[in-house]
Formats: sequence, C-alpha cells, structure tokens
Amino acid sequence: MKSISKQEVQAELDRLANKSVFIHLETTNGAYAVHSGTRKTSAGAYIRNSLITYSHGKITGEDTFRVGLKLEHGWVYAEGLTDWELDEKGRLLLAGLDEEGRLAVAFQLSTTPF
Repeated sequence: MKSISKQEVQAELDRLANKSVFIHLETTNGAYAVHSGTRKTSAGAYIRNSLITYSHGKITGEDTFRVGLKLEHGWVYAEGLTDWELDEKGRLLLAGLDEEGRLAVAFQLSTTPF
C-alpha cells in the first residue's frame, strides 16, 4: 500500500459509481488502543460482502482522509484513512493505519466478492 493520493482515489471512486459493488468495512481499536479514564471500552464495526450501489463517492481530508458513498437511502463512510492500493483484481483497498502501522479501519470496494 502507498499513501493516499486524493486524485487517484477519487478517480477510482468515480469509476465504480453506479455499479453494483461489494463493500468490506471494518473498524477496530483493538487491545492496543489508548484509552483514558477508568473505564476501558473497545469498539469496532464489521461488514463484508454486502452488495451496494452508490451514486456519488467523495474523498476529503489532508493528512488522514474520509471517504463517503451516497446510497439511495443514505450514506456510508469511513474516516481515518491513510493508505491505498488498487490490487491485481481491480479492488479498491483503503486502510487507516496508526503510527505503528496497525490497522484501525479498512474500507474496500470490489465488483466481485471478497
């Protein structure tokens, strides 16, 4: 993976718009997360191989990035993204990595299941 280029990622989001695509969206703060206070709370979300169609995709941000997809009845988005690649299968793979290279968020789109 390489650091996000807004222009390149936006081109890929535009390429996949108005097509049925499979989404993988995963967040985790895992056991290594830094928490404050006396209550330690772990949080995460996971969805894989859900078929969606979005009319508009947009990437915003400067150092870390947010990608939002406009669905027929709402939005799906991820923030904290730092790295990306278009793999050999044409899948758009975005990730948010912490300063030690550990995964905090994965946001992936594909025309075939993961």
